[in-house]
Amino acid sequence: MGGAPARPHSRMGRNQIRGVATRVDISGGIQASLAGRYALALFELARDEGKLDAVSQSLAALRRAIDESDDFRTLVTSPLIGRKESAQSIAAIAETMRLDPLTRNFTGVLAKNRRLSQLGAIIRAFGTLAARHRGEITAEVTSARPLDAGQVDALKANLKSRFGSDIAVDLNVDPAILGGLVVKVGSRMIDGSVRTKLNTLAQAMKG
Repeated sequence: MGGAPARPHSRMGRNQIRGVATRVDISGGIQASLAGRYALALFELARDEGKLDAVSQSLAALRRAIDESDDFRTLVTSPLIGRKESAQSIAAIAETMRLDPLTRNFTGVLAKNRRLSQLGAIIRAFGTLAARHRGEITAEVTSARPLDAGQVDALKANLKSRFGSDIAVDLNVDPAILGGLVVKVGSRMIDGSVRTKLNTLAQAMKG
């Protein structure tokens, strides 16, 4: 896997992704990472084709699959799965999940380039780009278990009342926090995790 990073290609169209770095003003170093460059390419294609909502929904479904399915997580992270098997598996999963055509093609490109391990980071970067495009603030939210739709809606409403703006949430799952939420908006962090509360209690008991 040495050499220069593979670039997105195939059915997505080489001309469509040319000039990615110059057509959108991106802060926060998104273009500095491989995942960021893939996310930017996908974002521009989705935006230009009027498919931002469809792609966002497909990526959200993939994100849930990464969080909730051990088999899917193994598929996208294991270096032991060959290129052909990876491409065939992701194509079958995309069909079963009824992902939009653009996202299907994109995940196929990732599999052929052996970049499926970047999928989680790509989804996060795409979410940041899409939120900025809609004029929203992005909050990085970490929970011990996946949040259901009602919990996400309640969280968005709470954050909107706190920050005075519509909020897009980038959901992450980390069982190590035990419970509660860790929310990061820009440089601000709201740590309501059970782990932190227990650590604080332990420190207080030490006196």
